[in-house]
Amino acid sequence: MSKRGFGQMYRQLSSKLLDLVVTPHILGEVPSNPTAPSTSEDPNIANTPSKKVVCYVLQNYSRSNALVVDGETRRLKLPAALDSLLIGEHKEKASILFLQHHDEQNLLNPPPNTFPPRLLRLIDLLEKHPELDIELVPVTVLWGRSPDKEDSWFKLLFTDTWATPSRVKQMVNIGLHGRESYLEFHEAQSLRDLIQYAKTTHPNLSPATYIISSLNNYMDAQREVVLGPDLSDRRNVMHSLIKAQDVQDAIRRESIRSKISMLEAERRAIGYLNEIVSDYSSSAVRFADMALTRLWTQLYDGVEVHNFSTVRELAKEYEIIYTPCHRSHIDYLLLSYVIYKRGLMVPYIAAGDNLNMPFVGQLLRGGGAFFIRRTFRGNGLYTTVFKEYLYSILSRNTPLEYFIEGGRSRTGRLLPAKTGMLAMTVHSHLRGRAKPIVFVPTYIGYERLMEGSTYVGEMQGKPKEAESVLGIVKTLRKIERIFGKVHVNFGEPVFLDDKLKAFGADQIRIQKNDDPIPNEVSDAVNSAAHTILENINRAVVINPVSLLSLILLATPKHTLDEELCIKQLDAYRNLLTALPYDERTQVTPLSGKEIIAYGLKLKLIKRVKHVLGDIIAIEDNQAVLLTYFRNNIVHAFVLPSLIAALVEHNGTIKRHDLCNVIRTLYPFLKAELFLKWDDESLKVQIAAYADALISAKLITEDAEGHLISPAPNSEDHNQLLVLAGPVMQSLERYYMTLALITQRGSGNISTRQVEELSHLVGQRLSVLYEFNSPEFFDKALFQGFIRVLTQQGYISTNAEGSIVFDSNFSNIAANANLVLDDVTLQMLQHITTFSDEELKQVLDAVAAQQAKRRLKRKKK
Repeated sequence: MSKRGFGQMYRQLSSKLLDLVVTPHILGEVPSNPTAPSTSEDPNIANTPSKKVVCYVLQNYSRSNALVVDGETRRLKLPAALDSLLIGEHKEKASILFLQHHDEQNLLNPPPNTFPPRLLRLIDLLEKHPELDIELVPVTVLWGRSPDKEDSWFKLLFTDTWATPSRVKQMVNIGLHGRESYLEFHEAQSLRDLIQYAKTTHPNLSPATYIISSLNNYMDAQREVVLGPDLSDRRNVMHSLIKAQDVQDAIRRESIRSKISMLEAERRAIGYLNEIVSDYSSSAVRFADMALTRLWTQLYDGVEVHNFSTVRELAKEYEIIYTPCHRSHIDYLLLSYVIYKRGLMVPYIAAGDNLNMPFVGQLLRGGGAFFIRRTFRGNGLYTTVFKEYLYSILSRNTPLEYFIEGGRSRTGRLLPAKTGMLAMTVHSHLRGRAKPIVFVPTYIGYERLMEGSTYVGEMQGKPKEAESVLGIVKTLRKIERIFGKVHVNFGEPVFLDDKLKAFGADQIRIQKNDDPIPNEVSDAVNSAAHTILENINRAVVINPVSLLSLILLATPKHTLDEELCIKQLDAYRNLLTALPYDERTQVTPLSGKEIIAYGLKLKLIKRVKHVLGDIIAIEDNQAVLLTYFRNNIVHAFVLPSLIAALVEHNGTIKRHDLCNVIRTLYPFLKAELFLKWDDESLKVQIAAYADALISAKLITEDAEGHLISPAPNSEDHNQLLVLAGPVMQSLERYYMTLALITQRGSGNISTRQVEELSHLVGQRLSVLYEFNSPEFFDKALFQGFIRVLTQQGYISTNAEGSIVFDSNFSNIAANANLVLDDVTLQMLQHITTFSDEELKQVLDAVAAQQAKRRLKRKKK
């Protein structure tokens, strides 16, 4: 048998053996086939200008990798990697090129700067034949996906790393990771263009030197996207951090400040590092992958992911910072799972130190979590140590994840941003820029929550439960087995360099760990935080549960005739289809009838049989919890809801007047719900929603431009009333606070007193009038409203800290009759009227309660 025939037989046998144990997963896009098969016997085919020959590029020599690529190219009907490469009259044995040359004669001591002979021959060929070209297609092959950081030799056998594997290790890789191997074809590059660029920009280098260096750098970058940077183990990371100059300076300061030895101060710093630093482990990640796959498929009905392609593209050029909303403890696990399953590196996650519990903390740490205290105040050494660790993560281009809200939302609304981690990220970036940074806002939406009952209790006044292993076990015992789907939607990215440039901070450099952040950088941080929150809301997922909650909670008794409920659901879906809140917004494909069936399956609603037509009602004890899911999406409906409320309440209203009232109220709604429109685009949006409501026959318009409500008690009028519901609580809350300030008069009540009173009055209203909505008296919402009143110039504070106002404020309060009915206004007026003596008693009681809570915390 000829040598060639034996080689083909060997290749075919090896391929069949590999097929038995190897099933590679394709990452990214599969390249199209731009060429005729390169095995054609007619050499003139390759000379046709529209045809280009493909040559696949691998970094390291590996027969098994070449066989895997060959098998996949054949399966995908691409030019086969191990078929001959024919170009013009030139022929190569295979259409594959290894950047690391394999010299059989010098395996132990290869000569330096050895170029792949095939590359040299192809370069020489193109130099002689300018009409020819070759498409180089870089290919990454990975066996497992762990960074080279394990401190155990046995673990190192288990997975692919940055080091080139030995033959033995490659055999182990194939055996252990045949079903967990990954292959990614990258964008093709013209060999002729690379040669020309090398000659033009690097005339002192040979084209081969430039091409090998360029392709190696490119493939390293692609490899880093999946594996993450080449990391050392946790002990070595901590050792390098403790020796950092800024940390050593902080240790000296701590020694002087606390009057302790340098050794003792260093022990404190090491203790802080032990508390903080992640211990990323591929085995922990693989264990989590298996466990979470069972969770999402058995407890939940699966995870739906949207717009991940954006992230994959960004990961090639940018340092990714994932900034999701925070709805549940399992957000950490969910996002890492989604990213890992799609072939990118699991991010390092900033987790609250309340989660650093026995066993649970170690599991989270193994999955990339590092722990952060809620406050750094008064602890300079801890601050320096943490900042240095964050700087080391960013310096290695490791993806990060943290929750921009700081803590979990108990109401379902986005919380105002906590900018601490964001500011430290920017600070580290300005100390030493590696890759440019991009923030990826991420919307997470559930249809049921594990912590649902806990949230309800906390919002109704029960003290927040401290996290514990026992608490987690209790929660798991209580949960039901039907949880619906989970939705993850990646929003519009926010580029840090753009924000820095907008505030004139793009040229600022920070030298040391403890250098303060300049004002321009602080402004850029605040702007980035607000944009991230807006972009999270732009990526909202309108799921069946949130849509049902929005509609049923807008009715007086949380019930609705089934036929009307179906029509309302379909009307909302049609409205969002015709005028989506944002291009990234996702809307459930289920019809109104299917949504009701889905809600019944999840046991969140019930059907009440009746001879005149069935009634859909919220299940017993579920109303308060459903406010959470309504609040996830209320921002997407608040503008059409406000239009509906104004038209229904006034009966008829001119478009011009409608626009003026909405523009007065909009700054408060924008701040509360992180809405995306500015003043200019708001006018266009108001007109578009008004036209949509006219098309839906929920309102009409006469020849003079008056918008008119349907006849009372008609079906259209009932639908308009339900649509008006979502915005009403915000309006009632605003006017309740305005009434409190107005009733006391200018200069007679402080901001803090108004916040406390608004909270108490809201709490009382929720009991008296069955709002069943704990966020109605959320103190943070009142604080935000007062802040916007100040920013808009309606109120200010005098030297004594009291609120002062003029006629502009009185006018906005007087306009309440344009949006609220007389009964509601009278109720708000009555409940917000206090005599001086009553006010003193209330505030004294609040002060005593706060002092009691502070004392209890100190005892703990």
